[in-house]
Amino acid sequence: MTIDRFRGAAAVVGIANTPFLKRGTADVSSLHLTLRAVLDAALDAGIDPREIDGFVSYADNHDEGLAVAAALGVAEVRWSTMVWGGGGGGVAAAVNAAAVAVATGQAETVCVYRGISEADVGRQSFGKHHFGPLYAAHAMLSPAQICALRTQRMIEVDGVPRETLTALVAAAYQHAQRNPAAVAYGRPLDPAVYEDARFISEPLRLYDCSRENDAAGAVIVTSAARARQLRQTPAYLLSGVQGAGPGWTESVENETAYSSAGFHPAMVARMWSRAGVGPGEVDVTQVYENFSGPAVASLIDVGLVPPGPDAGKVLYLENLLAPSGDLPLNTAGGNLAEGFVHGFGLIVEAVRQIRGTSSNPVPGAEVSLLLGGPMAPLVSATVFGAESVL
Repeated sequence: MTIDRFRGAAAVVGIANTPFLKRGTADVSSLHLTLRAVLDAALDAGIDPREIDGFVSYADNHDEGLAVAAALGVAEVRWSTMVWGGGGGGVAAAVNAAAVAVATGQAETVCVYRGISEADVGRQSFGKHHFGPLYAAHAMLSPAQICALRTQRMIEVDGVPRETLTALVAAAYQHAQRNPAAVAYGRPLDPAVYEDARFISEPLRLYDCSRENDAAGAVIVTSAARARQLRQTPAYLLSGVQGAGPGWTESVENETAYSSAGFHPAMVARMWSRAGVGPGEVDVTQVYENFSGPAVASLIDVGLVPPGPDAGKVLYLENLLAPSGDLPLNTAGGNLAEGFVHGFGLIVEAVRQIRGTSSNPVPGAEVSLLLGGPMAPLVSATVFGAESVL
């Protein structure tokens, strides 16, 4: 087994989400929301925000790192970058980029952030340039339509039970009932309501689709050595991967692995090898559910769930719930039930599980997996670990 030289070199030490507001209702800009989140993350870490010297974002974020830095009054910007690719494919890649900057000495304290306020950035700003002419010519103008086609293939051809999608959605809503910050808190999802909801794009119904919110999130990444001196329990980065396999990237509807989430075998092998753990050692997972079908495909891709009909032997409700399930998923409610800022809340929850501060904690969680952007042109993943697994 090859252990990557970046394994354990960096850690997340500060986390924050602003409240998840209904889209279009924030009375401030996305930059304002972002700054709130950054200040809260710095406070959580116990650092002066002016110490931050690196900035990373993704999903075509309109607020550049230099603008965030200027508003914060930081002493120096040493690292500023954006992960290419629309949507949530870059959510884990952004954390990985911050860790690389820290591990290689390009920066010491890097903030990863994402903010959305529909009033100033509009809707689907992340999707510009990512819908080719073949899609538009056939009136496919939304992510739901594209992912629905792939999900239908997964169900019809691969034989993955439709009930796996139902279980994933139900688990998210049940977890949200114990998370007061979740938009679905106090609003449990009745199975009959789920089944009777309108189709957005068959086979995806209303509750299979992620929410859209005005909000922001931020996390602070620094060196392992410094992390041990700060106030919070560090969540170390064991490994991180991003990218796309042959025939994937921005190609349209001609992938050989059509129903895959995009985590190709070489990428997955690298992730586990460099992390020094295998899928059977993952204690808790936060999987990006732009829609329920792609999330199921992600879990299959990375080896947490078997393909085909056997997926139903793992993806059933009781098995997905913290604290007692063998595969606890999206323990704050995820994009479906906690809130949606291109999956940023999934990073925060992955770290909370290592700290033991989740509203649905997995007892003794030492390995926490983050999966981003299924069925997007770019996908990414991060494996977080406690100090005990270094």
